[in-house]
Amino acid sequence: MNVPLSVALRPDGIHIEWDDEARSVLEHRELRGACPCAACVHELTGKRMVGPGEVPANVEALDYMLVGRYAMQFLWSDAHDTGIYPYVLLRKISGLSTEG
Repeated sequence: MNVPLSVALRPDGIHIEWDDEARSVLEHRELRGACPCAACVHELTGKRMVGPGEVPANVEALDYMLVGRYAMQFLWSDAHDTGIYPYVLLRKISGLSTEG
């Protein structure tokens, strides 16, 4: 599994450098709208209840923390903070290979 070497929260998105030298720039609203938590995705049906269309246009990641050795969690400017984003999901959203 690929892991981030560096993470920077910038106005244009979340910039991640990966251990395989790949780079991601994840737009704030897109990533917030892809939140996998139970408040955003129904636990039993898997139906998305909150997507990019329901997220404020100016939402930004204010802070982040690493979760174990497999994921990141973000504090969003709309006060949402329960989503855990596995590295595999972050790479998939970035269009990067999830192998490695």
